[in-house]
Formats: sequence, structure tokens, C-alpha cells
Amino acid sequence: MSIKLINIILLLPVILTACRSGEKSFNEENWQKTVAGTDREKLYADHYRDGRYFNPWLPMGSKGFRNLLKWKLTADPEYTEEEEQYLPEFIPDAYERIIKSGNRDLVVWIGHNTFLLRIHGTYWITDPMFSTRALLPKRKLPPALTTSELNALAPRINVIISHNHYDHLDRKSVKAMPGSSRFFVPVGMKKLLAEWTQGTVQELDWWQSLDCGNGFTLTCLPAQHWSKRINRGTNKTLWASFLLSGRDLKIYFGGDSGYFRGYSEFGKKFSSIDYAFIPVTAYHPRWFMHYAHINADEALKAFRELGAGYMIPTQWGTFRLGDNPAGYPALDLKNKIRERKLDPSKIIIMDIGEIVFLKNRSVKAVR
Repeated sequence: MSIKLINIILLLPVILTACRSGEKSFNEENWQKTVAGTDREKLYADHYRDGRYFNPWLPMGSKGFRNLLKWKLTADPEYTEEEEQYLPEFIPDAYERIIKSGNRDLVVWIGHNTFLLRIHGTYWITDPMFSTRALLPKRKLPPALTTSELNALAPRINVIISHNHYDHLDRKSVKAMPGSSRFFVPVGMKKLLAEWTQGTVQELDWWQSLDCGNGFTLTCLPAQHWSKRINRGTNKTLWASFLLSGRDLKIYFGGDSGYFRGYSEFGKKFSSIDYAFIPVTAYHPRWFMHYAHINADEALKAFRELGAGYMIPTQWGTFRLGDNPAGYPALDLKNKIRERKLDPSKIIIMDIGEIVFLKNRSVKAVR
């Protein structure tokens, strides 16, 4: 079976994210009105029916195969040379720099949606992805740490996984986590994770909070996305974002999501979020990707609605998953920040291997 055919087969469920009408001329204003018109109460509604999970505030509709084919067979849009070639810098020797940093609270961008955090001496990692390929797409840059270095840092790491797509849930990477690690996953994923790891696996449903010890509380929150793996079925497991609350830090991990009412709700419900990790990934073509992926404008809007102190954009610069080049979202964000005269120190566009020291509502980056 050719790679192109495999790619089409795997992407079949994504057609649920496209609009049945108006695909060629996506109306951004109408989309934003649709989001604004959703019922916030449905963020708390039942989201499981007939063996599948769904987003009750704005369900994905069933769409035609023609939409997927149209995207895959349409000529790619043109990007400038800078947009095609731009990638984050790769800063070497992350392991040595972490060791030399003592016990300071920090975050390191390993690549894509994989961030290593050390807070109060406890290590957390999000969506560990160390493999060369996310099923088919190949990495543009290597991960900032090896799994051997990760194991050398701590005998146990707390692992947060947002959903089961291949660029977020990687079997080889999960198996390489320290043996006594703890995994926190959305409901429906425990059985699969238990096949891959000897660590403990805890499932959480939306709005469920868990005391993780050492002063940490992890809250599972909604996200506007979907789930699928080969032979695992569409939407058979849940997807989620998370809020990690420590003694003096609140960190929102956005997972993978389209723009939705949840951001304004989280901002009202959870005050004083310090850092918001917000995805900006494959959002072109817009007509096809708008439901499940945030663009740069929406990322900034979500950041404002969350009321967070700082935003760290995620999922750019490692894999090319849509039409837009891997590094394009960072350039897009920088342009928006400049055009709107926003404070660039509040939006931390990290390089791979960069260390950012965390502090309540303040930050210092070192290389």
C-alpha cells in the first residue's frame, strides 16, 4: 500500500472537521459568530453516546469524502521562501543545562507538543513524542532530549497525554518513559497505555480533578478535537486539555483544539493562570482545519480570554501536518504581535532546547 493511499485512509475522519458548504470560500466572520453563539452550559453536558465521545457545544457533523479528496488533490498554496524555511533554533546540551540549573522551576521545549516541566522538584512531561515520525510525517528537528537523558533526570515522571493521535501518543516514547512514571490520560485510553507501560495510568473525564500529591492538583478540561488510531475507531477515546495547579503556579496545557467557548469559561472559572500552552499547528487550509485547530488570531484570543500571565505556543516547528509549513505559525504570531502592538514578552515563542525559568507571573529565558 502506498504512503499516499495510507495518508488518505488515515485522514478520513478529519473530514468531520470541514464544512459541507462553503469549503472554497471559508467565512471567518461566520465561524466566529458560530463559536460565540454556542451555549456555555453545554461545556458541562454529557459527551458520550453510543460508544463514542463528542463535543456537545458544537458537534462535528458528518461530511463527504469529496472534502478530503479536494484538500489532498488541490494544489498546495504558495508560501514565501522565509515561510517555507523558517524553523525554531535547536539549542544543544539541554540535559547538561537542566542539571546545572539546580532546583529552579523550569520548562524545556523538547519539540512539537512535548514540554518537560520541573516544578518544586517534580518532573512533568506533556504528550511525549521522541520518534522520528508521527506515523508518516517526519521531524524537521530532533528532540532536545533523548529518552536516556530523560530517564537519567528522574526515576519517575508525571506524564500528561491529551489524546491518541500519533503526534501526541507515541508508543515507542511511552515505553521509554521511566518505569515508575505516572500517566494521566482522558477516559478510554487506560487500556492501551497499560499495554505499553509498567507505570500507573489514571483516566480523567472533563472537569474531574485529581490530587497528585506534593501540592499538585490536575484538572481535566474540555477541548474541541477528536480521536482516532488505526484499528481503534473514531472518537472511541476522549480528548482533553488540562490545568496543573501547584502551590504557587497554575499552568494550562491546551492539548490539541480548535477555538471554542471553553477558553473564556476557563478564564472565569480558574483565576490567575500563570502560563498557557496554546496549540498553533496545522490550520491551513482554513476551511478544512478550522474546527479542530486554532490559527494565530484565535490563539491570541484564547490567551486573552484565559487571562493568563504568559502564553507559550505549542505544536509548531517540528512536523508539517497541514498545508502551512511547520514554522509558519511562529512567523504568523510574530506578525500579529507586531501589528497589534502587543507586549512580545508575554508571548514566549520558544526554541527547541530552550529553558524558561518559571515564576508566578514572571519569567526569564536562558540559553
